[in-house]
Amino acid sequence: MKRIEHEEMRRLLKMYFIMGSVNCRLSPAETLSAAADGGITLFQFREKGAGALTGSVLFSLGQQLRDICRAYHIPFIVNDDLELAVALDADGIHAGQDDLPAGLIRQRLGEHKIIGVSAHNLTEARQAIADGADYLGIGPVYPTSSKDDAEAVQGTFVLEELRRSGLNIPLVGIGGITLDNALPVIRAGADGISVISAIAGAEDISGTVREFRRIIDRDSAGE
Repeated sequence: MKRIEHEEMRRLLKMYFIMGSVNCRLSPAETLSAAADGGITLFQFREKGAGALTGSVLFSLGQQLRDICRAYHIPFIVNDDLELAVALDADGIHAGQDDLPAGLIRQRLGEHKIIGVSAHNLTEARQAIADGADYLGIGPVYPTSSKDDAEAVQGTFVLEELRRSGLNIPLVGIGGITLDNALPVIRAGADGISVISAIAGAEDISGTVREFRRIIDRDSAGE
């Protein structure tokens, strides 16, 4: 099987939900199912932070969330953990700057899997592209409480810089994105947005996802 095309990757990044058990108000399964009903296009299983699951319980939750994604035909991405991604036969992995480079991950996962890489500047972006990343996660755009290891807040500067430089790789903005501040991220050049808290902690998860989609789709249509 061949690598995913840029245009397909851009479509998948439109509404990218990231979540683990520590982020949820409801159960992880209920949270993901509600988000899928609302129209998320990609899901990343990120089990990190105080109280994060490990071992067989982590694997069991991963299986449950993977199966929900498959039922909704949503690609299932694992954050950082290559062994877990392989064990779950995930559709891909997202790696940070301190993780294995995309080229080594590709050797293990194969050509047809999705590999995303976090990048915080033009140099990191170019290296990730050279290593074979399928998309870049750019942020944190805004202050976030979901990641205790987050880098300094950048605003939309890096997104704008990468687009001005002529890089054509699919980009997704992440970090503190809400319904009130999502539009500038798209207008700065992101193909989509990554969201944790604004969806996982929402009273109406499906409705919140639908509202995010309306904002993104309206801008894409030039309205």
